[in-house]
Amino acid sequence: MLTTPITSDLVRGALDLERTERGVLPHRLPARARQQIPDGQLAMAESQPSGVRLAFRTTATVVELDVIATKRVYVGVPPRPDGVYELLVDGRLAGRASVTEGDTLTIDMTDGSMRTQPGPVRTVRFADLPGDEKDVEIWLPHDETTQLVALRTDTTVHSAQTRGRRTWLHHGSSISHGSNAATPTGTWPAVASALAGVELVNLGFGGSALLDPFTARAMRDTPADLISVKIGINLVNSDAMRLRAFVPAVHGFLDTVREGHPTTPLLVVSPIHCAIHEHTPGPCAVAMSEGKLRFKATGDPAETAAGKLTLTTIRGELARIVKERSATDPNLRYLDGLTLYGEADQAAMPLPDELHPDAATHRLIGERFARLAFDD
Repeated sequence: MLTTPITSDLVRGALDLERTERGVLPHRLPARARQQIPDGQLAMAESQPSGVRLAFRTTATVVELDVIATKRVYVGVPPRPDGVYELLVDGRLAGRASVTEGDTLTIDMTDGSMRTQPGPVRTVRFADLPGDEKDVEIWLPHDETTQLVALRTDTTVHSAQTRGRRTWLHHGSSISHGSNAATPTGTWPAVASALAGVELVNLGFGGSALLDPFTARAMRDTPADLISVKIGINLVNSDAMRLRAFVPAVHGFLDTVREGHPTTPLLVVSPIHCAIHEHTPGPCAVAMSEGKLRFKATGDPAETAAGKLTLTTIRGELARIVKERSATDPNLRYLDGLTLYGEADQAAMPLPDELHPDAATHRLIGERFARLAFDD
């Protein structure tokens, strides 16, 4: 078996590779942005490699990847499933694997405390691959921080070419991150990118699509042919700002992105349907029901008169902002999130925890986004 150094030319979907004492840690925000992160939630989310994959060309029939996975344990909540590694050969799924051990991150959602216990290196192995020249991708678990320790194959590997595919840069919330999706290629952005034949850079961060200026600057500085920003749900469920602050914050975020991408097609996407927050503001609270984690809105609908945000309010404001800006920005478009998942879909495919879509709904959203956003 030959060992190949894990360098940036083999990694796609990450904006930075951090060299640690134990391996290589992919990040979805650059170092400068990470220095400005105000909380552990975003620090954890950006280190989870949603959309990040190793990509190379080889004749290898055996591929091994040594990793240190971070297993999250939530106090009082049933154990989470192990993260999934998916191997694609020439764009087609050829294998799945998981590791059951690694570092352990214990989170107490009642007080927000976190503690980490180091764990062992484990190996993900794929064998019996076809021996001809092929493009291989290993998609890392979308919701499990993963340090890459070593890549081994039974023949040499070379960096793969993008073959002229356009790069799609997307920012959104935990839904874009992939919450409740079963596999890394099953998140709705991954589904949409595969159908559209584009290279995905997914800056969907669980709980952290909050119009942060450092995220806008990261997008400004990242090469892209197509850009989308999905805005809304985290601003409501975190009760992060009122309408007065929201409107200029959206303008500022878009202004910053446009500094680096003045004419790139830019799509502003509003929230999908979420019954608990359609007309009720945040904050959002966590509750256990029948042994399952669920979310509920705790705000007062009457407070919208004082500027508290709901999803209905945000959709209206985003549509208005895009309409006004598009008069001087012809490459700016708006996509109503209800066309991706609306009230009728809620009745047929309810959100299991009242906030995040399940695996089948991720696929539905991805298929609809690919048609609505990429067909034109």
